Amino acid sequence: MSRDARLPPLNALRVFHVVARHKSFRGAADELRVSPQAVSQQIKLLEDTLGTPLFDRKGRTIEPNEQAILLSHYVQAGFNEFEEGVRRVTKTTQRTRINVNASPYFATRFLLDRIARFRAIVPDADLRLTTMVDLPDFIADDVDVAIQWGFGDWRKFEPVLLMRDPKILCCIPALAARLSTPADLLDLPLLHPVLSTELWSNVLTHLGVDARSKPADIRFQDAATMRRATLAGLGVGLVSTIDALEDLATGSLIAPFGPDALRSMPAAQIPGFYLVVPRAHRRLKSVAAFCDWVTGEDWTRLP
Repeated sequence: MSRDARLPPLNALRVFHVVARHKSFRGAADELRVSPQAVSQQIKLLEDTLGTPLFDRKGRTIEPNEQAILLSHYVQAGFNEFEEGVRRVTKTTQRTRINVNASPYFATRFLLDRIARFRAIVPDADLRLTTMVDLPDFIADDVDVAIQWGFGDWRKFEPVLLMRDPKILCCIPALAARLSTPADLLDLPLLHPVLSTELWSNVLTHLGVDARSKPADIRFQDAATMRRATLAGLGVGLVSTIDALEDLATGSLIAPFGPDALRSMPAAQIPGFYLVVPRAHRRLKSVAAFCDWVTGEDWTRLP
């Protein structure tokens, strides 16, 4: 560290960390059990020490500026290191508990059928599995490891791709009858995943259609609900291949442009399931063992 760089007080950084998460002095004050004035004083102390403002104040609301967003990543990493240090000193690194949060679809379709393999490798593992669609807050939600659906754009976590989740454009036969060309998709409701605002846009572009959202479009939180909505005829869905092939085989759904219409999309535009874990968490032997097992499995094969 440069002699000219003055390290801010640790308490001010701790308060900043909570304020950045809540985007509210009052919300941070409630969590820290202090007054909003005390929170404000710590933020002012930090800003004075750094010589730069960190929040844009708009009436009673605040928004972290570019400097605050950058600083929050480093502060988060620092507190992760503090937590790891405490665990090592108190000998909790030998714990066998592993708190795993997985995408609900990945958990039910892939993980549960194979978890016995991990238990055979680490029989004393105290595995706690939760399912949450959004990427968890690893500290607030007490999560060690996440398996997340998306496009791998969680830069600070160095995500590892476990498997792609290619989609098949599907709908019920009655809607398929109204689709002569991809451009006809703009006349029907499109069923979107909440976690991705660009998936349908990329699909339409791939099919040669100018993408635009419509009021009739519907967004769904998880893949299972998306599939049910597609089967119910609420619109045209992007259904995971393993599910779509089942429904195509029974005739419940139709792939109006063929099951391979999206196969040639760029890999970067095809979502997948990723192992996401803070670097500090990998230092726990139990967590490292789980990560090694997950990344060593071939998730594209049947169990």
